[in-house]
Amino acid sequence: MQIQSKLPEVGATIFTTMSKMALEYQAINLGQGFPDFNTEPALLRLVSEAMDKGFNQYPAMAGVMPLREVINHKIAALYQHQYDPDTEITITSGATQAIMASVLACVGTGDEVIVLEPCYDCYIPAIKLAGGTAISVPMRAPGQTNPVYSVDWTLVHAAITKKTKLVIVNFPHNPTGAVITPGDLDELERLVQQHHIFLLSDEVYEHIIFDGVQHISLCTRPALAARSFVISSFGKTTHTTGWKIGYCCAPKHMTAELRKVHQFMVFTVPSPFQHALAAYTADASTYLSLPGFYQTKRDYLSNGLRQTRFKVLPSPGTFFLLADYSDISDQSEADFAVWLTQTHGVTVIPVSAFYQSTDAPASNHQLVRFCFAKQEATLDLAIERLAKV
Repeated sequence: MQIQSKLPEVGATIFTTMSKMALEYQAINLGQGFPDFNTEPALLRLVSEAMDKGFNQYPAMAGVMPLREVINHKIAALYQHQYDPDTEITITSGATQAIMASVLACVGTGDEVIVLEPCYDCYIPAIKLAGGTAISVPMRAPGQTNPVYSVDWTLVHAAITKKTKLVIVNFPHNPTGAVITPGDLDELERLVQQHHIFLLSDEVYEHIIFDGVQHISLCTRPALAARSFVISSFGKTTHTTGWKIGYCCAPKHMTAELRKVHQFMVFTVPSPFQHALAAYTADASTYLSLPGFYQTKRDYLSNGLRQTRFKVLPSPGTFFLLADYSDISDQSEADFAVWLTQTHGVTVIPVSAFYQSTDAPASNHQLVRFCFAKQEATLDLAIERLAKV
C-alpha cells in the first residue's frame, strides 16, 4: 500500500537543492537566507541564564507572557496598535509554523487564497494542505521606469471571487526586496471593505528596511488589523534562524482559531529561548539598529557586484538583492544558477523558483537573488569569483 501524497508536486526545496550543490562544489553560498555570523553574546548568555533558572519545561501554550508583553510594547511603539498579550499574541515555531497555522485556521476545502508571485515557497503548500486553491497573481517585474517589483492591484481585484477567503502579502518582500507603501495599504483597505476576506501579512523582515524608510505594518490601519494575521520572526531580527521562534498577532476571535491549530501542531516552543528573547528584545536598540547594520552589507555587496557583469537592482528591504545577468547569459534562471555554482563557485537562487510555473517565460526575467547576510570576508570571496564571470 502506498501513501497518496497530499503534495505530489513537492520535492526538495530550491534552498535545499542549491545549498547541497554549494557544498558539493565548495561554492560560496549566497543563496539560502541565513547569516554566517553568530548572534550577540549577550543573547546567548540570556539563554544560558534561563536554562540555569529552570525554564526548561513546557511553557504556556500561547508562549511565555513576558515575551508576549514585549511584542505588544514594540508594536504599540512602532505601529500605534494595541494587541492583548493574553488573547491576541501567540508565540510560534518560527514564522513558517505561524503561516501554516493561520492558513489552516481560516481556509477550508474549496476556498481560494490569493498569493502574489514571486512568493515565498511555504505559502502554496500550506494552502493545498488546508484544502484550498492558490490563485497566483503576478507582480509587475522590474522595468526602466520602476526597477523594483510592485503589486498590480488591478489584477488582484480581478482575481477576487466569491470563493476568495484569504489574501497573503509579504513585505518587505522575499525574494524581491520590495517594501509596502501607503498606496498598497489603501488598496488592501478597499479589498476588505468590498469583500469578506481575511489577510495574512508576512512581515518577518520588518526591521530590515533601508534608506531611512520605515516599515508600515498592516496593523497600522484599524480596518486591516481587524482582518489580519500579522506574522513576524525573531530569527531574522536576532540572527538566530535556527532557533525557530516567531509570532502571530491577530484579533481575539481569529487568534482563538489559530491556537486550536497551534496547540496540536507544536503545542508550544522552547522555553529558554522565549525568556531570553523577552529580556533581550525589551531593549529596542536590538532591532532599531538593524537597518544600519544590514544597509552596510547591502551596499558592500552592491558596490562589489558593480565591478562584475551583473546589473544590480535596488534592494529597499530584506537581506537580499536581485541582479540581472542578461549581459552574461540567455539561460533560464534555474540553469544559470546551476551553471554559476558549478563553473564559478558562487551559489544564488533563481527568482523563478518563487513562481508556481518555474519554467514559464513569464517566470523568468534573467534575475537571481543574492543574500548579503554574510561576513565581509565571505562577500569579498564571492565578489572576487563573480568578477571573473
